[in-house]
Amino acid sequence: MDLRKLKTLIDLVSESNISELEITEADGKVRIVKADPAAAAVAAQPVYAPAPAAPVVLAAAGPAAAAVVPAAAAPAAAPVETGHVVKSPMVGTFYRASSPNAKPFAEVGQAVKEGEAICIIEAMKIMNEIEADKSGTITKVLCENGQAVEFGQPLFVIE
Repeated sequence: MDLRKLKTLIDLVSESNISELEITEADGKVRIVKADPAAAAVAAQPVYAPAPAAPVVLAAAGPAAAAVVPAAAAPAAAPVETGHVVKSPMVGTFYRASSPNAKPFAEVGQAVKEGEAICIIEAMKIMNEIEADKSGTITKVLCENGQAVEFGQPLFVIE
């Protein structure tokens, strides 16, 4: 189902008296649920509805807010890491070395000292060296080289 068709369906639901619409086509299933104005004012959150193989589209928040979200969008439980977790201080691209052919700053099993560079995060074309905030041994590297990382995302585990 294309984006224009979804937008049209969302507009039709928001302008009509129906509160829910579900459509099944060959390429997927879409369910649109209209939030009532009282609930939208109390919990300004989108309404999540299962719709496998459907694209994610969120309508503008307002008295007739509607949302279409695939069932696969449920977050997976992250494993709990033991030891000290070094987290990303910024959004950017994670690199283990200063260049593609260079030796990585930190390897599993390597002893690092507090303040020692362990990776680089590129943000807005600026290379930022990320330092170990604790001395110890690297037990896990949690990101792939060239992977996009978020603020607070775990990068390494140090024990």
